[in-house]
Amino acid sequence: MKRTMSEYMHGMNYSCFVAMRSFTHTHDFNLYSLVQHDAGFVTVADGAPGLSPEEEAVVAAMMGGDKQERRTLADIIMEKIQEKESQQAMADVEEEVDGGYTDIPQKVAEVYTDIGKILARYTAGKLPKAFKVIPSLANWEGVLYLTRPDQWTPQAMFAATRIFASNLNPKMAQRFYNLVLLDAVRADIVETQKLNYHYYRCLKKAVYKPAAFFKGILLPLCKSQCTLREAAIVASVLQRVSIPVHHSAVAIHKLSQMEYSGAASIFIKTLLNKKYSLPAPVIGSLVRHYASFIKDEETVLPVLWHQSLLVFVQRYKGELKDKARESLKAVMKIHFHHKVTPEIRRELFGAQAWKDERAAVLAGATMQE
Repeated sequence: MKRTMSEYMHGMNYSCFVAMRSFTHTHDFNLYSLVQHDAGFVTVADGAPGLSPEEEAVVAAMMGGDKQERRTLADIIMEKIQEKESQQAMADVEEEVDGGYTDIPQKVAEVYTDIGKILARYTAGKLPKAFKVIPSLANWEGVLYLTRPDQWTPQAMFAATRIFASNLNPKMAQRFYNLVLLDAVRADIVETQKLNYHYYRCLKKAVYKPAAFFKGILLPLCKSQCTLREAAIVASVLQRVSIPVHHSAVAIHKLSQMEYSGAASIFIKTLLNKKYSLPAPVIGSLVRHYASFIKDEETVLPVLWHQSLLVFVQRYKGELKDKARESLKAVMKIHFHHKVTPEIRRELFGAQAWKDERAAVLAGATMQE
């Protein structure tokens, strides 16, 4: 292989070249006698004497023959990927063995038990840093229960709700709302017949995750046959915050399919008063909800039911078809309220229907006298 003299000399380390030059002067060794020039290229001359073992050892020492193999960036990246995959595989195996949870070390349990004592008398200020990392833990529920949420102050509950509503995904936030926040809110209402200001702020902050709020608080509240006081307090929260239409539409659809209760009427009325542009399937489910009471002739429905029907008709009468109007008309004949039903008829069928209804009511009152 032919190389120019400059390339040949450039390939050698400068210090190596200097050492070889001093070596040649010392041992009467002429480097240029080993090569021959051919039009600017250098080739090893035929029959040139080789190096002795001592000279080869000196050259090898100067050239760094024991240098390690060079690692490229790709080699480092692949090594890191393999290390990460092996760690993940070991974690999966441990999760299968432990059933998805790892045992909490004794020292960690002591730390969070002490944090629970702090939260039991917390009023203001910064929370411990160990408490703020709970949402990032795999077994966050077990660690959270070590702090005894049932003994937290209302201020501590609000501070915790801010952390969990911001850092947990909707599914985990739903668990926190349902297992911790809802019980604390209901217990406070039962004890004081009103809701503490800090718990009220917790509910407003919880709406930051609308899906978790509806699944973790509102729907379980209706299923558990809550009191009208509890429903009115939670509904006032809904009235004061902004909620995306698709979350509210799903909540209305679920409420209309549940077994009737006064709380359901309060929540339906509150959500309808937000004047959403609801999809047709949700409006259809509401019509079926009210029409289902045709068969229940003996039950005297509360005023809340009539009020929710009035709000529904006022907001969405333009989207009701003739069949839906007739269904609601049949319902009003069976379940009549002397103040609310005439207003519903006027909204559905115009002023003339309202006048006829009022005349019939007045005629009935005159005959009774």
